[in-house]
Amino acid sequence: MTLLIVIIILALVFDYINGFHDAANSIATVVATKVLTPFQAVLWAAFFNFLAYWVFGFGVADTVAKTAKTDSINLTVILAGVIAAIIWNLITWWKGIPSSSSHTLIGGFAGAAIAHAISLHGFADYFIVEDGVQVSKHWYNIVNWYKPGEDGSLPSGVSVIIAFIVLAPLLGMLLSYSVSLWLMYSSKKSVYPKILTVILMLLVGLFLWSVLIGYEDIKKPRFESHLWSVICEPANIKWSLVALIFYSIAIFNLVFSSFSTATAQKVLKRMQLLSSAAFSLGHGGNDSQKVMGIIAAAVAVYLNTHPNANMSLGWLDLNVVLPSEKNGVKIEGVMPSWIPLTCYTVIALGTLSGGWKIVKTMGSKITKVTAFEGVVAESAGALTLFITEHFKIPVSTTHTITGSIIGVGVTKRVSAVRWGVTVKLLWAWVLTIPISALIAGLLYQVLKIFI
Repeated sequence: MTLLIVIIILALVFDYINGFHDAANSIATVVATKVLTPFQAVLWAAFFNFLAYWVFGFGVADTVAKTAKTDSINLTVILAGVIAAIIWNLITWWKGIPSSSSHTLIGGFAGAAIAHAISLHGFADYFIVEDGVQVSKHWYNIVNWYKPGEDGSLPSGVSVIIAFIVLAPLLGMLLSYSVSLWLMYSSKKSVYPKILTVILMLLVGLFLWSVLIGYEDIKKPRFESHLWSVICEPANIKWSLVALIFYSIAIFNLVFSSFSTATAQKVLKRMQLLSSAAFSLGHGGNDSQKVMGIIAAAVAVYLNTHPNANMSLGWLDLNVVLPSEKNGVKIEGVMPSWIPLTCYTVIALGTLSGGWKIVKTMGSKITKVTAFEGVVAESAGALTLFITEHFKIPVSTTHTITGSIIGVGVTKRVSAVRWGVTVKLLWAWVLTIPISALIAGLLYQVLKIFI
């Protein structure tokens, strides 16, 4: 139990570091365009980091918790993974490299699990019993590499997370490039961009009507009033925010051509408050869930080794139940409310601490950012985070906003993007998972001597 508490504390330390490490993702463009001062920007970002508690579910947390098979690892594995993630995050923060806190955590967890499997079984095959059947396993099977999607959802697993090292920034880049073109054509005094905008508004309206959850589909009402439960359902809040972002840009596009340059710039700076808030919301929802997932995995491992343990220690209720399936029946996951509330609070406090070294890279070194680029990049980044969270895929907010900023830069001209800086960032992204895994594997070998 002592080791479990230590892991929870270290996971929250990682959450705090994640906040100040990734603060620049939310505030870099809004600071670069001087819409807010750095201090105002971190307050703004931290507030919406915390507000994400009421917007997002636990889908990403579930994915992270299942990075490794919890019935095949011990708490030392998770401890090594968390410490490795903290070490790599601090190194990249010190060097001003906007690497991924998400992939650091995934890499550390997976690397320690693999080291555990090799230390137990070597590189030879071994046998376990699953559902009464003896199954041959290999050392690398301890990690959940790939799991097909259910009910129309995307597949999950570490291989999918690795794929989104490329796909998340690419999606952000495509969205920001498309929105940039949409805004630029809307600035012209022509009726055709306005017709396109109206058509898009109708299509998005139909889409939102189809995805909003109705009265009969609310499984866990938040209020006694069913109406308020529907309005405050996390999925409904999330899609309503997507609508708010889209329709704000669409309405601006309808009147863009009638604005003078000074007026358009002034309105765009006001819109940046909305776009940066949306991205901070996505950052809080996406990254806090990863720490929830680690805590849930640690509790699940403890219960596997201590099935009769009392997990209610006064205020510290640790009765976590991971989503699962038994005899074809899906079992809903349960997480004590203090865990997500604490995780969101800690990441917000971390954001308040800022990340000024990385602000410089994100806000100016990739491409020069104006209010126009800021609105587009943050809106595209926020939409990407909302989409990936919907499909329970943990992605890097760093990769996402970087891809969005690149997409904006390319609309001006390809040379507007400082590709030398971008290539260095790509190397950091590619190396994060293997280096974190290596550090965690080595730490596991050391820790198992003492634990």
